[in-house]
Amino acid sequence: MGNADTKLHFRKAVIQLTTKTQPVEASDDAFWDQFWADASTTVQDVFALVPAAEIRAVREESPSNLATLCYKAVERLVQGADSGCPSEKQRLVVLNCTRLLTRILPYIFEDADWRGFFWSTVPGAGRAGRLDEDGDDDEARPLAESLLLAIADLLFCPDFTTQSHKKSSSDTAEDIRSIDSCEYIWEAGVGFAQSPPPNYVHDLNRTELLKLLLTCFSEAMYLPPSSDSKNTNPWVSFFCSTENRHALPLFTSLLNVVCAYDPVGYGIPYNHLLFSDHREQLVEQAVQILIVTLEHEAGSAAGAALQALEASSCPSPVEEQEVRARGRPAGPDNLFVNYLSRIHREEDLSFILKGLARLLNNPLVQTYLPRSAKKIQFHQELLILFWKFCDFNKKFLFFVLKSSDVLDVLVPILFNLNDARADQSRVGLMHIGVFILLLLSGERNFGVRLNKPFTLRVPMDIPVFTGTHADLLIVIFHKIITSGHQRLQPLFDCLLTIIVNISPYLKSLSMVAANKLLHLLEAFSTPWFLFSSPQNHHLAFFLLEVFNNIIQYQFDGNFNLVYSIIRKRNVFHQLANLPSDSPSIQRALQRKKNSGVSRNNSVDAESMEGCRPAAPAEPGTLKASLEATPGIDKITEKSQVSEDGTMVAVPPPDSPQTAADSSAVAAPSDTESNPERDLEVHHRETKAARSRLSSVASSLGWSANPDWVLSWKAKLPLQTIMRLLQVLVPQVEKICIDKGLTDESEILKFLQHGTLVGLLPVPHPILIRKYQANGGTAMWFRTYMWGIIYLRNVDPPIWYDTDIRLFEIQRI
Repeated sequence: MGNADTKLHFRKAVIQLTTKTQPVEASDDAFWDQFWADASTTVQDVFALVPAAEIRAVREESPSNLATLCYKAVERLVQGADSGCPSEKQRLVVLNCTRLLTRILPYIFEDADWRGFFWSTVPGAGRAGRLDEDGDDDEARPLAESLLLAIADLLFCPDFTTQSHKKSSSDTAEDIRSIDSCEYIWEAGVGFAQSPPPNYVHDLNRTELLKLLLTCFSEAMYLPPSSDSKNTNPWVSFFCSTENRHALPLFTSLLNVVCAYDPVGYGIPYNHLLFSDHREQLVEQAVQILIVTLEHEAGSAAGAALQALEASSCPSPVEEQEVRARGRPAGPDNLFVNYLSRIHREEDLSFILKGLARLLNNPLVQTYLPRSAKKIQFHQELLILFWKFCDFNKKFLFFVLKSSDVLDVLVPILFNLNDARADQSRVGLMHIGVFILLLLSGERNFGVRLNKPFTLRVPMDIPVFTGTHADLLIVIFHKIITSGHQRLQPLFDCLLTIIVNISPYLKSLSMVAANKLLHLLEAFSTPWFLFSSPQNHHLAFFLLEVFNNIIQYQFDGNFNLVYSIIRKRNVFHQLANLPSDSPSIQRALQRKKNSGVSRNNSVDAESMEGCRPAAPAEPGTLKASLEATPGIDKITEKSQVSEDGTMVAVPPPDSPQTAADSSAVAAPSDTESNPERDLEVHHRETKAARSRLSSVASSLGWSANPDWVLSWKAKLPLQTIMRLLQVLVPQVEKICIDKGLTDESEILKFLQHGTLVGLLPVPHPILIRKYQANGGTAMWFRTYMWGIIYLRNVDPPIWYDTDIRLFEIQRI
């Protein structure tokens, strides 16, 4: 009964606030205390008892009352932080104010006139007790700063969110202003050795405060997309600045809580069904706070972080903890980015990598009892966090690649790519996975690590093969291209670029993977496909570059690929003899038009083992729109591998020397925009899956002509392959005739011991396309990240039905 009465009183207070036409004085504590002093309402209750329509009504009709409510709630949080919340009643007030602000803030942000409210001081606030008692009105902190500092203090409040260090309860409460919060870090890991005893109440309180903090940061959702790097989030900027004395312990706490989390627990089957795991909620909020704070300075942070790393005297977060230097540190102004970029101790890097790999592999855990092991749902946030670490901390990237541990991250990424390829609501997950692999593929060690045999038994619907992790990658990329849905087509260039980057280091492809590569070339080199768009020939160039790299640098172990090339030699001859006269071009396009074949259908010309067709998302699924994917030429820069293994940047493609030297695509259309990628933002899929750019070509008035075909046909890098065929085909045919062979194993044995030393053209330089950050990808990551956070926070639905402008939410 008592709880029902409490809810009734709270509801009456809300109704009073919405019906009062006269401003309520800030000094009327009896009225304002109704919202937090006596209530025992959960966050779900607050969302139910404070309807969106009533918040908007107060905002429009009684703005001073809404302003006072926000001010009084922040004031109570500041008082709670100052006192250290020694009593149960004060903790209840703090939690109720936290829940109320979490409910109200999105409606402040959605109105442009209100966004500046929290960044101004409240006139006349002195009548009801000051937030900043030492200063006068002019020097008072803006409400936003007071709120953020109070949250930071409360996150290290003994007996509320952290374990008290006092031996006896009779001792006086610890003074929150004098405690060293680095001694209250939530979990052992980076820079902290002691693991405090688990306390689910502390976890719940931390989770509620982090939810409010995330809501504060979400102002970004209410602003239209902008690639302007100067458009920083003021809430994040202040919270991650030197103004926040808890920045270091909070960053460390969030990171350690995420990386130390083990969802399997004690390994008892179905344990997650028997009791609630409060740590999971905390970990999910922690990883979301981390990715949002690290999104700040996305354009310049990597360079600044690298400079900070290269400074020999630059301390790690651990060393800073010991030194306790309070001055402005070197590197980015955002302290979270700064601390992340400077982690360098092997044990810390190992802790982070093992923690992220454990969580990413969680969905792959197989047991004999179905659904007996807990499956986490925040893998997309983990992938973004892994991306941030690789992008901002080059020592972490090198650590990941120096051992086979990188494969513990690769396998779950490939699993997710394969699992999500047919689900149109998970297109963002496909992108982040491919972007991470593109970043990794720019490093030589990644290609080398892929030669490790793949022996895991992961639940993936792929053809059975015996081979390496490189084979697994190629087989899954082939499945994405042949049986993914239409909206994945902008990723084809990225997928093939990754294969090009790793190809010089692949020692021995399996027959299955070799056939997949030849199948892709066969599909991408058909005349109608090449003539359908100004971009399609790039895919054929990429595949030819893959074959050239393997033949020139890894011929000895790749007899399966050589055999496949010999078997499919007609594909290369047809490509070399591609007709370029106008009648032939028109005939090829007409043939395609008559057959009504789409790009996807052309690729899927033969039945693929284990393939399932692209399926629409489940009815009722919500999805967030994404920004356009930048073209491959915009997100990569070319580097040439020199003889000593170092990489040398290649001049921009407008240099004629580069265009002639590289076997890369150097056609003028490299720099042309792709209008269909702009259409991707609105997700206007046509019922019939048409080729990626044939519709674009017609909208631009573009059509294939002989001059255009000759401009890139002359650059097709076929010399090495043609020379290989010229030498080996007669030898293989002679063996078959002489020995009457029909068994391919004998031919493979011959090829395995053959050599082309001195017979091939001079090896071309290895060209690697390394990921390069730009405004377009920064904008893509921002919309993707906030889209995930919007969709994942459904209990309570913090931003549901508010006027989001960063992206669109669509119900499929």
